[in-house]
Amino acid sequence: QVRLVESGGGLVQAGGSLRLSCAASGSIFNFYTVAWYRQAPGKQRELVASISRGGSTNYADSVKGRFTISRDNAKNTVYLQMDKLIPEDTAVYYCNTKSSDFPYGQGTQVTVSS
Repeated sequence: QVRLVESGGGLVQAGGSLRLSCAASGSIFNFYTVAWYRQAPGKQRELVASISRGGSTNYADSVKGRFTISRDNAKNTVYLQMDKLIPEDTAVYYCNTKSSDFPYGQGTQVTVSS
């Protein structure tokens, strides 16, 4: 069973940046399209960005131009570079495959102050 561990969250002022990391315990993760999700209080989990095995990326309209997803298959790790953060980005961020094939990790909290 693949274990996912997210890190890199924190408290940042609006306009700031954070880089999230998601480390997977198994290399099988590299065979999937991988995604970052987020869940704000009282809201459903939403897909933020995804990256295919070949490196093709897709973004939610709300983060397009501000967030960049990347992956390092040698390290079984996926990253989310978040720039120009706004308070609406405040949420717990999770990674998983695009089909949520594995158990979710604990996530990493991102809080953006105005």
